[in-house]
Amino acid sequence: MRHTPSYLLTDPDEVRRLIRGNPWATIVSPASGLVASHYPFLLEEPAEGEDPGDEISLVSHVGRPDEEAHELGRHEVLVIIQGPHGYVSPGWYPPDQFIPTWNHVTAHLWGTPEILSDEENYAVLSRLVDHFEQRMPHPVSLQIDEERARGIARGTVGIRVRVRRFDARAKLSQDKDPAVIDSVISALRAPGPYENPALAAEMVREHGEPSSRQSAAQEAFPQEATPQEPSPDRSER
Repeated sequence: MRHTPSYLLTDPDEVRRLIRGNPWATIVSPASGLVASHYPFLLEEPAEGEDPGDEISLVSHVGRPDEEAHELGRHEVLVIIQGPHGYVSPGWYPPDQFIPTWNHVTAHLWGTPEILSDEENYAVLSRLVDHFEQRMPHPVSLQIDEERARGIARGTVGIRVRVRRFDARAKLSQDKDPAVIDSVISALRAPGPYENPALAAEMVREHGEPSSRQSAAQEAFPQEATPQEPSPDRSER
């Protein structure tokens, strides 16, 4: 990504949060020419009470023959995690600011995939299904028909990507004045052609709620009370 120091996202915990919330990723390999595919990735969470430190590890699967197309295990790949993003209209800016932009939260992750055993792959597939089914009123599991599920799983190849390095950005109007930031957040929350509550939530994480920021400003710079004109004494009328 373009070198933009003011938007750098360097905290591994924030990158892990981004992965959890945005599991549908793009994997790019420098095979015989660039190869790109799209698959869901899950973060490997540490055991309870264990500190993951800076380590980020992902698991997924690809459908055969994508493992050959990507030459998985032979070289480093790039996994792109795209978080909330969207258009920011200059209609939300003061009249003298007329250049639009696109806010986004994105992470590029590099690592060499490890090919999982058939048993590990099935465990990852089971976890993947359980992860997304847990929101359903009546979750479905591969255990309903494990024999059939294992047969279908043979058409996939499981992978683990231990991230060796990452480059992440959270471009969220950091270059704008607080009043403009508040306007953008309000517009992204409001019904309209560019309503985007997920992007608004990321901006609030970065800048705080507009109301709390205004309250903090008022506390830091309290306005002096305007002297009130004395009311005329009715007895003088």
